[in-house]
Amino acid sequence: MSELIKELQWRGMIHDIMPGTEEQLDKEQTTGYVGFDPTADSLHIGNLVPVMLLVHLQKAGHKPIALVGGATGMVGDPSGKSSERPMLSEELLNHNLDSQKKQLRKFLDFDCGENSAQLVNNYDWFKDFNFLDFIREVGKHITVNYMLAKDSVKNRLESGMSFTEFSYQLVQGYDFLHLNQNYDCKLQMGGSDQWGNIVTGTELIRRKVQGEAFAMTAPLIRKADGSKFGKSEGGNVWLDPKKTSPYKFYQFWLNTSDEDASNFIRVFTLLPKEKIEALETEHNEAPHLRTLQKALAEDITLRVHSEEYLKTAIKASNILFGKSTTEDLESLDEDTLLSVFEGVPQVQVSKADLDQTENAIDLLSVVTQEVIFKSKGEARRMLQDGGVSINKVKIEDMNAKPTIRLLQEKYFLVQKGKKNYYLISITE
Repeated sequence: MSELIKELQWRGMIHDIMPGTEEQLDKEQTTGYVGFDPTADSLHIGNLVPVMLLVHLQKAGHKPIALVGGATGMVGDPSGKSSERPMLSEELLNHNLDSQKKQLRKFLDFDCGENSAQLVNNYDWFKDFNFLDFIREVGKHITVNYMLAKDSVKNRLESGMSFTEFSYQLVQGYDFLHLNQNYDCKLQMGGSDQWGNIVTGTELIRRKVQGEAFAMTAPLIRKADGSKFGKSEGGNVWLDPKKTSPYKFYQFWLNTSDEDASNFIRVFTLLPKEKIEALETEHNEAPHLRTLQKALAEDITLRVHSEEYLKTAIKASNILFGKSTTEDLESLDEDTLLSVFEGVPQVQVSKADLDQTENAIDLLSVVTQEVIFKSKGEARRMLQDGGVSINKVKIEDMNAKPTIRLLQEKYFLVQKGKKNYYLISITE
């Protein structure tokens, strides 16, 4: 247990830590929690940092609690926000909660004896807590001056914030008090933007029940170039394969810079220090092979998704960036196929026009609306050089009608040279 803080420090996962926290973790098995508000029906990769704090806590022999905020989600956390969050309906909140619970179960062990993880919902203890009781039992112990000093409040004083959001730190503070009194929870963790809310909880425990409580936060992850972590061109990178395909998820990690990969592999994987340093040495000897990025992408895709999804993502990546076969292409489901070729030129061809095509020259010029080749002459010249393939099979006879086995019964892929791809979809 005493190695936990050292482990988190070398991984760069400690931003703030309350005095006495390390001693508490050394002294006894400690219950610690992280809260997740159900603002969406999936966690995103930014949420993985506090998830990994819980994973390391459990790995070190302590007891993790994942709190899903059925109540706090109704209030809205102002931390790091420049404007009021939109209020979600109870139905939508419950849907989001159920989805997030399933994802959290992938990371924590809920059946390993005395340090089994627990999943709790703060709505369970807030639903019968009336307003008068709350302001007497909780509001009485925290001064307005104390609340105004928090960054999450100070940063919004000019633009304004509702009483609802102003009270958020009291609601979160009471969560810690409730867990402290009912689950013997002595530690709260989260991202560094949560420090103000977390210490409100430790203060409430100290003032109301004269109890002992501790706090620890991880840095908010940013890319080496200063840009926001966790965003791709399509927005957030989600853990739900329906919102971010496993292929895109894998590609996000594969495309990180060398500096980011070195940081991310410490934070988001459980690979030991010796293994990571060995990977860095290997990577530095041949950076073009992207050894570090591949190890990062494979490890995290496997844990978030599955071995099957990982294999599909690697296979899909090889289609664009490495050696692949027709069988690899045919094995992709439609969503992955469209993810891989998102952004490449696409052409719609009617089934009748495809059936009536006499040869490859016509198909790649006239029939495909001169997107691939501007003229029959241009098509003929490149076909003569053997630089064109359909579904990864080189066209050998440009005067013959190509035999095309459609992908997912409605697509085929044309490759011109090494890097130019065109996705053809067949319509009725």
